Amino acid sequence: MSATLTETDLKVGDFTSRGAIPKLYGDALVAAAQADPRIVCLSADLTPATETDVFRDTLPERFHNFGIAEANMMGAAGGMATCGEMPFVHTFSVFATRRAYDQVAMQIAYPRANVKIVGFLPGLTTLLGVSHQAIDDIALMRALPNMTIIEPSGPEQIAAAVRAAAAHDGPVYLRMRRPESALGADFRPRGLTIGQAEVRRAGDAAVVFACGALVQQALTAAATLAQRGRQVAVVNLHTIKPLDAEAVRHWARATGVVVTAENHTTIGGLGSAVAEVLAEAGSGAAFARIGVQDTYAEGGSTPYLFRKYGLDADAIVAALERLREQRGA
Repeated sequence: MSATLTETDLKVGDFTSRGAIPKLYGDALVAAAQADPRIVCLSADLTPATETDVFRDTLPERFHNFGIAEANMMGAAGGMATCGEMPFVHTFSVFATRRAYDQVAMQIAYPRANVKIVGFLPGLTTLLGVSHQAIDDIALMRALPNMTIIEPSGPEQIAAAVRAAAAHDGPVYLRMRRPESALGADFRPRGLTIGQAEVRRAGDAAVVFACGALVQQALTAAATLAQRGRQVAVVNLHTIKPLDAEAVRHWARATGVVVTAENHTTIGGLGSAVAEVLAEAGSGAAFARIGVQDTYAEGGSTPYLFRKYGLDADAIVAALERLREQRGA
């Protein structure tokens, strides 16, 4: 497959015909770099795991591997941005945030450096357990002035997320999850505009605001409730910061029942961001948060972890039903 993949060029058969797991992020980054000579790629010794081997093999003169030295990589990225380059820096989400937080704050966020921080393995999506599970990264990045936070809903928004990050002037935290299987025959790329919510499903009984992997879980939950005669809206808040506050207020008024769903702790992440908007608006909507409930998790497969820690579609359905009972509807 060509490393110059764009949304327009993508054909479903490119992957489904041979059952390959696509490197959508790696291809999208190369395409962005070929269009913008400022883009350089930085890795912290996780090159294949972050799909930056595609960039390394295509544009080796603009690829830099810093080894297991995340803090140094962030500082270097800030300096490179000062010199006019646009660094995309890559590691696992937990290392991009907790391990290098001071460097991110002082050398990227504070000077508003044009650096794109790309963190892989978000939330409970790894067998490697607590040391590799980024359940607090959104909360950390939300606290930084000047930082934009994007989490695409899945493979369908990866290319658009890369383009949006590259077009944005300033620091971006891109929370990235790689596809785990070949693309299905129904795969279609979707767009993404920073700060603008995406309505995936309309409804008037309730609304689920979701991001990342929980968008699909929310859609599954909504389909289940539709069979019971309840139409639940699903809104993809792919930009956690700046949040589309108007969309939050609109759907809270329209439905009166709000659930947030995120692959992250319920403290300080998407649920907190939505709650802040609702509280400041004086909303009386019934409200619940789906996410990691102030605990550390074990390692395991994503379906197992989502089920055990209450992040799957069944948990969303249960939360919506509880709110319905509370309201006496």
